[in-house]
Amino acid sequence: MKIAERGRAKFRPLKEYDEKQIKKLLIDKIQIEQENAQSLSDQDFSDFFDRKTNKLNLVSLFSGCGGLDLGFELAGLDATLGKEKTNEILLSRDNFIENRDAGLFHTIYSIDMFKEANQSYKLNFPKTVVQHEKDIRKVKDFPNCDIVLGGFPCPGFSEAGPRLIDDERNFLYIHFIRSLIKTKPSFFIAENVKGMLTLGKGEVIKQIIQDFESAGYKVKFELVNARDYGVPQIRERVFIVGVREDIDFDYQFPAPTHGEGKNQKPFVTLNDAIRDLENNPGESYEGSFSPIYLSRNRKKTWDEQSFTIQASGRQAPLHPSGLAMKKIGPDQWMLPGGESMHRRLSVKEIARIQTFPDWFLFSDGNNPNINRNGRLDKIYKQIGNAVPVELARAIANPIAQWSAKNLNKIIEKRSTSQQLSLFEEIMV
Repeated sequence: MKIAERGRAKFRPLKEYDEKQIKKLLIDKIQIEQENAQSLSDQDFSDFFDRKTNKLNLVSLFSGCGGLDLGFELAGLDATLGKEKTNEILLSRDNFIENRDAGLFHTIYSIDMFKEANQSYKLNFPKTVVQHEKDIRKVKDFPNCDIVLGGFPCPGFSEAGPRLIDDERNFLYIHFIRSLIKTKPSFFIAENVKGMLTLGKGEVIKQIIQDFESAGYKVKFELVNARDYGVPQIRERVFIVGVREDIDFDYQFPAPTHGEGKNQKPFVTLNDAIRDLENNPGESYEGSFSPIYLSRNRKKTWDEQSFTIQASGRQAPLHPSGLAMKKIGPDQWMLPGGESMHRRLSVKEIARIQTFPDWFLFSDGNNPNINRNGRLDKIYKQIGNAVPVELARAIANPIAQWSAKNLNKIIEKRSTSQQLSLFEEIMV
């Protein structure tokens, strides 16, 4: 946790601590947030949510359009049907919808404030998912579940954005922990950007892990690169995985499946991922390229992986066709042949690069008061913010495989794990 001090940062790393002190600070902070929140519903949660007793019920925080959620769903199908069969049904939207209930995981609730992302989520996930377009800071209660997952917002952690420890957006992870304390699921998975590892000279990530541990979890974190798991993109992200202390499972991050090592598949290239779309790429963001855009190379070759897909149409990487960009000075590049000879990757192409299936639908909000670029940017933002589906699938796989073999144990512990509030446990 953090302690209040005067100075530039409102909260600074607490370097000298003991376990009880951390728990007390955590609970104090969460109790304050809890007092400011509002009840989610007056209805009994047992009637309000479509829980499945024979599956692992999943709650999605900061869900966005659902890349992390879909990846988990695929891992759950892999555990019950096998990966080959899952890949077959994934080719068709109708086949996937018909077979998705055969998986191990069952999503019951999602929450996000991004209107168009919520619309996309609704287009692609079952109607039984209770979905709220709310600020999580205002939600008092969360449904009991077996897994909580989500990529808590990261503007304050991003290497491209503010890096002040006292950025209030950095503390949204507290609400993730608040949901764990309220519902005590068996597992949680959180995702964030690489920049959080160096914020506060590494002290912030230590505190975040300590806080998650204080909620009653064995916690591991690791920086992974999406391209190591079959994603045609260089994208480094931090995953934090927690297993409740009474669950006898030692989560291990999956070994890379792609690369140049022995028994690894070759990296997936842009040629593999989007070459077939070259003559029918769909809509792309149009407009001039700013000096900031031209301050570095934005174009990869067909035989490489894409640059990181960002949450912006204007900042989308260039399509690999045509001449390469040319460096003409420090932080200054040019587009040979002029801007008209180069285009940004299309919405359909970046969705492929983020490993969404072609049938996945994205909403632009259909707002007539927003121009074409503005509506398209809503989709670019959703896709860029998402966890690549195949990366999520890989991270979820160890939990899915173990849970499929130990489902009865998880179900047995489910009834007792949520009887005593962690507030009560810690404050005793």
